[in-house]
Amino acid sequence: MRTFDFAPLYRATVGYDQIADLMDRVLSADNANPTYPPYNIEKTADDAYRISIAVAGFSDADLNVEVRENALIVSAKKAEAEAKQTYLHRGIATRAFERRFHLADHVRVTGADHVDGMLHIDLVREIPEALKPRRIEIGKASDIEVKAVTKSKKKAA
Repeated sequence: MRTFDFAPLYRATVGYDQIADLMDRVLSADNANPTYPPYNIEKTADDAYRISIAVAGFSDADLNVEVRENALIVSAKKAEAEAKQTYLHRGIATRAFERRFHLADHVRVTGADHVDGMLHIDLVREIPEALKPRRIEIGKASDIEVKAVTKSKKKAA
């Protein structure tokens, strides 16, 4: 496995610690990452996303969706059944799980639906007005000269 030195990134930038930490976390992840439950991440629009998680066997009361410190945390714990069933084959896993998704800045969860054994979580990226690009009007050189001349005449008077 390759290792990367992020020291040049830290020396040349300010405020990009999160990116370096994310890269370090992704690159240091081993192959033992949990695969249960399976999920999809889809882009539904330019600034909209949907995470779909297969949660067969879980009810709405068993599921928990929480946003904490730029992380979406989905967890589930099946309530213990009062009567112990005897299975001849048990292929539907209903074991407890916790799945974390790290959210970028300005991404927020807009809703969650549990339909047909799938948990759908909708997200949207909302960029604040202050961060959106804006067009700057370009003035003419003659306008600048006129403003400078009128200011100097006012000071002289």
